[in-house]
Amino acid sequence: MREDEAFLSIVSPAPLTTFLATSKHKDDMFEVPVRIIGAPGSGKTMLATLAEFKMVETILKDETNPTNRTLAAALAQAGFLREGKPHVAAVRVPMESEYRDFWELPYESNVKAKLTFWLVQARAMLGLIRNLTANKTREIDEIEFIPRANYEAHLEQIGGLSTIGIRNRALAVQRAIYSVGAGLRAPKFEKLPADATAPYAPFDAISRIRINWQGEKIELCPLVMLDDVHALHHDQLEAMFGMLSHREMKFGRWLMMRLDALSPGAVLQSSGSQPTHNRASGRDFVDIRMQDDEKKDTARRQFRTMARDMAKRYLPLVEALRNRNNTDIDRLLPSEPPRLTAGQIKQLEEKVTREQNKLGISPSRRREIDDIVDDFIKRTRSYDNGPDVALAMKRILLHRYAIRIARSTPSLFEDMDPDPKTPLKADSDIAHGARLHLHHEYERPLHYGVDEICDASNENAEIFLQFAGALVANIETRAIRNNQLPLPARTQQSILVDKAKGIMDAWSFSYAQRVRAMVDAIGKECSAESLLPNAPLGAGANAIAILEEEMEALPLDDELGMVLKHAIANGAITIERNYGQGGKLWALMELTGTVSLVYGLTFNRGGFLPKKIEYLRQVTGLADA
Repeated sequence: MREDEAFLSIVSPAPLTTFLATSKHKDDMFEVPVRIIGAPGSGKTMLATLAEFKMVETILKDETNPTNRTLAAALAQAGFLREGKPHVAAVRVPMESEYRDFWELPYESNVKAKLTFWLVQARAMLGLIRNLTANKTREIDEIEFIPRANYEAHLEQIGGLSTIGIRNRALAVQRAIYSVGAGLRAPKFEKLPADATAPYAPFDAISRIRINWQGEKIELCPLVMLDDVHALHHDQLEAMFGMLSHREMKFGRWLMMRLDALSPGAVLQSSGSQPTHNRASGRDFVDIRMQDDEKKDTARRQFRTMARDMAKRYLPLVEALRNRNNTDIDRLLPSEPPRLTAGQIKQLEEKVTREQNKLGISPSRRREIDDIVDDFIKRTRSYDNGPDVALAMKRILLHRYAIRIARSTPSLFEDMDPDPKTPLKADSDIAHGARLHLHHEYERPLHYGVDEICDASNENAEIFLQFAGALVANIETRAIRNNQLPLPARTQQSILVDKAKGIMDAWSFSYAQRVRAMVDAIGKECSAESLLPNAPLGAGANAIAILEEEMEALPLDDELGMVLKHAIANGAITIERNYGQGGKLWALMELTGTVSLVYGLTFNRGGFLPKKIEYLRQVTGLADA
């Protein structure tokens, strides 16, 4: 989008309200370093672009626009506005690969770190000034930078307090340091340009910015958002974080990074894995994760709202849908339950009867099981409660009855039709297990409708757009051919699975081959467990779990930790530590929606297979490495 207004017309404010407005660290976000961490495509860059001052000013210029009012409300909730006026002057600085090149220079590490940091500061100051003057509502000499108390000695080295002086000094620093990094041959240390080696610390010196706003003077908190800092060398990032962690610094600083920039211990949420320079999380810095593993169900509900909001903004841009006045994603991707054909239902009935006879279950017990299921079907709020689902549920209960009777202690008085010690019951988990069985045995669609597409995305905006985009492309073709637009469940399922396979085939990150082997083994074992006739895990399995004591014993430098780190960072699995089940604490490793689509697994959470740490070494190929 070349124009800011065009960008604002489609951007969703949901990342602001989902990840920032509800953060428990909201009051500290402009005072201490903030690490905003997310998988590729989780919305980090979109959030940073929306929060830049020029965008905020564009939004506030015309609040008669409904879109602008919505965005302004989200910005206020996230702390960027106060009383309808800007509170923060933010600038986004993309951390491109050229910064990493400085780490290859033939100087000592502290020299290379300072060159990088000073170049970042210079570009941040230039970006701030451009942002504050971008909308032509003020001249450069109308901007005032307010220094920190007792920092008069720093003013000369940043160019004084005049904005023109600060700009000129930043230009000189940028020019000098860039010439060092971009040259064919690095100069000797003693021949470095004076502007590249002279002290330069605007982040330390400046505390506030004063501007004219609609006829009055207001003060703003400066904020630099360093986007994609994972592109830096690991040691370079550590040094940068250390420099940004000075406790007295009043210049806001955010580091937007991917999960794989963190250590394996931090990604795996291991206890005691405190990152960087002995700084304490919550006191010296704040972490905001774009996927909240601690509140998965809440995050899932929030993402559904966010995804619908994105669809609401994007779909009207599709001309073929706009022309037919049909841009409601819930109507285009209906959740109407699929049904088996009459022939398939008859085949299923015969199968259930054969298995009843094979298990030696009496007609009276069968009638009791039928009544249990029929009563549940009458009470359930689910619309997917047809005769095919009921029959599959009855089959599951028949097998559960047979297993429970086989395990019971024989009586002195033989009972041909004994009651199980644990009464049989029908519930939503068994109903979901029944649908999963029907999916694998009769190709009945399992995943369809907007909520399922959202859940398949694992709270990742880019993955959602890939899934939704593939579906909308099909709908657009139907519109051009003047066909019915809503996609049937079977078509939705087919498109989603093909797209999920394409996403997995495109994996090219570090350890991708080992990760692919791991999720393939887990997916197949979860599928086999889920398809057992008695559905022991109800809705089925989509995860494995390792006892916490085993995970805690995993050395931080173990290669398995690196494999798991990249699997989590690139959307193959998620991890939940200290998951309580059966009186034990587990490290729950769940396949993401993308992988679950490929293997036909449930998106319901909680069904897992207990494993040992050695299992992971075997399936990743590390046992023989």
